[in-house]
Order: sequence, then C-alpha cells, then structure tokens
Amino acid sequence: MRPKIPPIHDRALAQGERLLSDIRQWAQALGFSHIGVAGVDLAEAEPGLLAWLEAGFHGEMDYMQRHGTRRARPAELVPGTVSVLTARMDYLPADTSPDWMDAELQRLEQPEQAVVSLYARGRDYHKVMRARLQTLAEQIAQAAGPLGHRVFTDSAPVLEVELATRSGLGWRGKHTLTLDREAGSMFFLGEIFLDIALPQTTAQTSHCGTCSACITVCPTQAIVAPYRLDARRCISYLTIEHAGPIPLELRPLIGNRIYGCDDCQLVCPWNKFARRNALPDFDERAGLGSATLVQLLAWSETDFLRITEGSAIRRIGHVRWLRNLAVAAGNALRQRDDHGLRSALNALLEHESDLVREHAAWALKT
Repeated sequence: MRPKIPPIHDRALAQGERLLSDIRQWAQALGFSHIGVAGVDLAEAEPGLLAWLEAGFHGEMDYMQRHGTRRARPAELVPGTVSVLTARMDYLPADTSPDWMDAELQRLEQPEQAVVSLYARGRDYHKVMRARLQTLAEQIAQAAGPLGHRVFTDSAPVLEVELATRSGLGWRGKHTLTLDREAGSMFFLGEIFLDIALPQTTAQTSHCGTCSACITVCPTQAIVAPYRLDARRCISYLTIEHAGPIPLELRPLIGNRIYGCDDCQLVCPWNKFARRNALPDFDERAGLGSATLVQLLAWSETDFLRITEGSAIRRIGHVRWLRNLAVAAGNALRQRDDHGLRSALNALLEHESDLVREHAAWALKT
C-alpha cells in the first residue's frame, strides 16, 4: 500500500514551519531575542497613519508625509514582498544593575548630569541590526534557495510597530512603543522583507490595562492620548530629529535630557522584565551613563566626532549637540548657579553657529 502523500498546501506549510524553526535558531545565535512573521496587508493601519500625518504630528519628518501610504503597503515599498520577518534585539548592557530604572529616574533629578537615552550610549543600533539582519537573510537564502529580500531597521518608510504587533513581538503600548510581558520595551526592531511565504505568527493581546503612567510622566505631554504621539512635543524628536531652534516654551521642560528621552519607559511596569544583551556593541561608551554637562561642554568638535564615531549620536552633528547641552545647562542654572556651566556657556556665545549662540544666550538669562 502506497504511503499517503500530503496535499501540496500541507507540504508547503510544513516546510515553512521547519524553515521558520531554523530561522529562530540562527537569529538567536546572532543576538536576536525574538522572531515573528507578518503578512503584507496592513490596510487597517492606513486610516490611523493618514490621520496622524494630517494632524501634523510628524513635525519636520517630511519623509513620513512623502512616502504616505507606502509605509502601510510592504509589497509596494519592495515589489514582490510576500512575508515580513520581524526581529527584536534587547539593548540593555549585560552589566545593567537590577535597580536601573530607579537610578535613571534619580539622574533626571540631578540637573548637572547630562542624560543620554539608554539606547544611544553604545554602538549605533542601525549598524548592529542591519549587519546581523543581512547575515540572517543570507542564511535563509542558503537554506531556501534564491531569495529576494531587503533589510530594514528604522531606516525606511516601514510601519515597524504595526508589523511587530501583528507578528507577535509584543503589543502597542499607550506610549506607541512595542511592549512585551517578558521583555518590556527596551529593544530594537528590525525587518526583512521576503519574496517567499512563511507562516504568520500569532499576535499578542494588550496588557496595558488601565495604566497610564507613560502618559502622565511625559515632561512635555507629547502623548496626547493613548496610542497617539505628537512628535513635535516629544523630547526625543526635539533633541534628535528637529534641526532648528527648540521652541521657547518647551526648553524648560527638557530638563537635563540632551539626547532622547526614556521617561515613558522608565515608569512602565513591564520594564521590570527588560532583558540584558551580552553583545558588547551595547556596552556604554565614553561614560555617557554618568557624564556631566560641564564634561560634555568641554568637548571640541574634534572630540565630539572622535568619541561618537560609530554611535547614533554622531548623526545629529556637533551644532545640535551643543544646542541641546546649552538648553540643559540653562535649566541647571535656573536651579543652582554654577561657575563651570556659566563659563562654558559664555564661550558658546562666540560660536560660529547662530543656533548655538542663540541657545547659549537663552541659557545665561537666569
């Protein structure tokens, strides 16, 4: 009696499951903590995206408006895409202390400290993720044959959180970031657009409940409603993406945050479970977890370029770096006079950049 041959659909499904199992093993070896698969139909996300853009919440990030609905249409962004492989990589350094959330919150209360967002204290995650995702794609090609693919990590018009949510990497928190019960939100996201079909993974349910800690803590009230962020008020946007003068009414609210902002994550209960990553790429550089404003204001442009080489910080340039430091220094002087800060700010009054001079002058008006 001949053995019963499974239908073609069943065989393809079994092959896809085996390949996905292998992909998970390869991904883990590369430092990824979780892998998922999403489909390419994101039509349900389009109305929310268009409403967000219509409200102008994207600020000066014109590329978001420019790409429009292509962000919600993977098969248009990369023709031939059938599946989207999503990846999560934790970024807390291996030596992060158990009380890291409290320690970070305490630094925000010390005005002389220069607070850099946790994700930016090590190597540029774009470089780390992109290289490892490319390696993973090559391993998939070796197993599956000729492969059309494209790798992304916060680098193109991709609805990363939507894809992560649909593929089960987590759920969308009220602060708009991806959350997971076993890892919080302290991780990077990346994607591989593929021209082969893989079985889609199951989405998670939301576990924010009635908690609104992230909304309440936001210094500038940038989270205007659950799951809705006005980037124009967000400190991460203002200190990184925004190129011009920081609005006067928002400067005092920035405090001592000079690159990014972690407040909404520091108060999130789920981040008690945030995972460490053994990769040395995310180890802290240049003492950025304890640097003072005076120390960083002493950097010349040459120092800045040398010390931030390979770091996400370098892309904002020295002028914006000094702008951010001047705002933080002004906020510090409003709490306590400091000769070192005044001296550094006075020196910036002679800087060649109008942007730096203007912010330094504001900072000195205590």
